Amino acid sequence: MTAAAILPDGRRVVLANDLADRMLGGMIVLDPVTADDRPGPGDAAEVLGAVYRERWGDTKPGSIGELQEARRLYRSCGMDPTRHRPSSEALLRRVLQGRGLYRVNNLVDACNLASLTFLLPVGMYDLDRVRGDVTLRLGRDGEEYPGIRKGTVHLSGRLGLFDAEGPFGSPTSDSARTCTYEGTAALLAVIMATPAYGTAAMEDAMDILATIFREHGDATVAYRAVLEGQA
Repeated sequence: MTAAAILPDGRRVVLANDLADRMLGGMIVLDPVTADDRPGPGDAAEVLGAVYRERWGDTKPGSIGELQEARRLYRSCGMDPTRHRPSSEALLRRVLQGRGLYRVNNLVDACNLASLTFLLPVGMYDLDRVRGDVTLRLGRDGEEYPGIRKGTVHLSGRLGLFDAEGPFGSPTSDSARTCTYEGTAALLAVIMATPAYGTAAMEDAMDILATIFREHGDATVAYRAVLEGQA
C-alpha cells in the first residue's frame, strides 16, 4: 500500500492528505489495450443485469447492501449519494429498470461490466490524454469539467482526479478530455472505495477488472497498486 505511486512512464499518482482517512484506491495501468466495437462486454453486462433483476427485483438502491460501500465513500467526502449517484449505482439502477447500459466501445463497456460486477465506481482514462502527474483530492471552489453525457461536473468539496491541466475525473462521471476513443492504446483505471473496504477486497476487485479487460480489450496489466493515505 502506498499514498503515492510511480507509473511505468515515470509519472506520479498521489492520494492527497485530505483523503487520507476517506479513500482507498485500486489503480491499474493497462498497456497496451485494443479499442474496437466488439460486443462481448456489453453482452456480458446484459447477462449480469438479468441476474441482478432476479436477485433484487424492485428493491430500492438504498436497501441493497452491495451499494453501501460506494455510498459511504460519497458521504465521507460530503456528497449526497441520493442526489449525485455513484457511477456504479447509476449502472445498477439502469439494469434493474430493464433499460440496459449504453454501448460505447469495448473499453467503456468493459469498465461498466467491471463496475457492475463489484459495484464500486471506476474512473477510466486514456493515459495519453492525462497530462503530467495525477492527484486524487477534494476539489476547490470553481473546479469543474465537461462530463460525458452529464453536462458540467462540479468538484468543489468533492472527490476528484487532477492533472497538470486541471480536473478530469470523479466517482460520478469522467471527463470528455480524457475519455477513450478508437485510438486509445493505454488506460489508467482507478477503483474507488473507503479504507473500510479493505486491501484484500480491493485486490480482488482489481483482479476482476484486469481479467475483464484481458478478455474484452486484449489488455496487459503494466502496473497496479493500492493507494491508501496515512491519517
